[in-house]
Amino acid sequence: MPVPSPVPVAPAAEVGTPIVEPVPAAPTAVPTPVAPVTAPTPAAAPTPAAVPTPLIPADAPVPVVPAGGVGMPTAVPVPMAAVSSPWGPPGPPVVAPARRRRRWALWTVLALVLLLVACGLPGVLLLRGAAGRPAAGRADDPATLAARRLGQRMSDQLDRQATALLGGDRAGFLAVAEPAARPTLTRRYAALRALRVTVWRPAADGLPSAVDGRPGEWRLSVRIGYCFVVPACTPSRVELGTQWRLVGEEPRLVAVEESRSESAGARPWEVSDLAVAVGRRAVVATTPAQRGRLPWLLARAEAAAPVADRYAVTGTPPDRYLVFYAGRTEWERWYGGGRPKWTAGYAVGVGGGHHDVVLNALSVSHGGVDDLLRHELTHVASLPGGGYSDPSDWWLVEGLAEYAGADGKPVDRYEGLAEVRDVVRGGWNGRLGSLVPADDAADGRVGGSYGIGYLAVRHLVDRYGEQRVLDFFRAVVHERRSLRDAADDVFGESWSTLHDDCVAYVRAVAG
Repeated sequence: MPVPSPVPVAPAAEVGTPIVEPVPAAPTAVPTPVAPVTAPTPAAAPTPAAVPTPLIPADAPVPVVPAGGVGMPTAVPVPMAAVSSPWGPPGPPVVAPARRRRRWALWTVLALVLLLVACGLPGVLLLRGAAGRPAAGRADDPATLAARRLGQRMSDQLDRQATALLGGDRAGFLAVAEPAARPTLTRRYAALRALRVTVWRPAADGLPSAVDGRPGEWRLSVRIGYCFVVPACTPSRVELGTQWRLVGEEPRLVAVEESRSESAGARPWEVSDLAVAVGRRAVVATTPAQRGRLPWLLARAEAAAPVADRYAVTGTPPDRYLVFYAGRTEWERWYGGGRPKWTAGYAVGVGGGHHDVVLNALSVSHGGVDDLLRHELTHVASLPGGGYSDPSDWWLVEGLAEYAGADGKPVDRYEGLAEVRDVVRGGWNGRLGSLVPADDAADGRVGGSYGIGYLAVRHLVDRYGEQRVLDFFRAVVHERRSLRDAADDVFGESWSTLHDDCVAYVRAVAG
């Protein structure tokens, strides 16, 4: 089925005026409309016809906090997507280069270690295994102490960089790096500032190791906790590889690797220039080429957020919904890419109990964006931080999101009924746990699977009410209890009976 083309931004009279938070800026900064963030200078002032969606000035100071995939099909009607989950393919890992073992005599190795320690370099880096990791040693031996001293100097540099980032000091952020690394870091600084980074806490993960074939260069794995907009959030997490060169006694940053070792893949702010708009409940971001759609997208995300808030299973809605709008290239790169061909959007866990949402610009139409955003933001509000692991629960996860996407419409107005009918009449085995569509499934099969999940959840809501269905969802998806135990505890009914009732309802609606 043809994928709808993206539509131009609706004028202000159609989408209304999105509500935006005041931007904490330096006294000279002026709020400006959405614009690329590749340069630190403010963009032009807003025109009268534009919806006010200010770009965050790249050099505005931010308060420093003290340190302490759900895919959606592209069928028309467009059903929503499968949540990014532990059985999905992870991004390609970053592995330290293998290093050949030296067959030197023991006295030669010890002599070199003593020589390196005397020169202030970590001799432990010569005693690595084939994977490039420092060899285990006593906590107080000279080689380990030297490696720790080097690692501490690297950590000090990263702390200086974090202070500069949070303080809006681009020169200070770049000061720890060699010239070759600065273009990439400049882009990253601008993207993070535009997203209103409020927490940035780097911490070394282990000791530095030598880079094979590059004398005087070292690699250090770093875990970073970060927050956007909200200073007191539970930080999301990302693990990055950093590469350093010693200049005298000072380690200098020469490269920061993408977080491809994480199952979530590279975040957009790692690899792309971003234009950003911030509202009261949502933050939307895209590339400079797509920035004209941000006013429309922010208005739609702000409208979808209160609906999604109702399905916060834990009782606390997300502090902000973060939505990335991906063009063709970004769709294949952000968060590892590789989504099923029918996906129009997905939610991906990024740690700290947070999920980011990504929409496929090639699949988002003006008429379908509201259902899509309600669906995906409901995944953000309802899922546990680690996603879910049992594919037999897919119907419940997607059914709840479809139910939210329908936003109270009568069942006979659900746009996927034709696809449901085709699947029911096309040999479906009548088991809710068998609905997960294959990556290469036809659009009709995908839409019908989502529709069956929606009808099953709709039947439970009509019978027991939304709150008890949310309690059931929490027991199954968050607490990982069996459907049988959860149904008995929440509904006071056997799951086999309820399952058959749901299937009978689906068949009756399908006709």
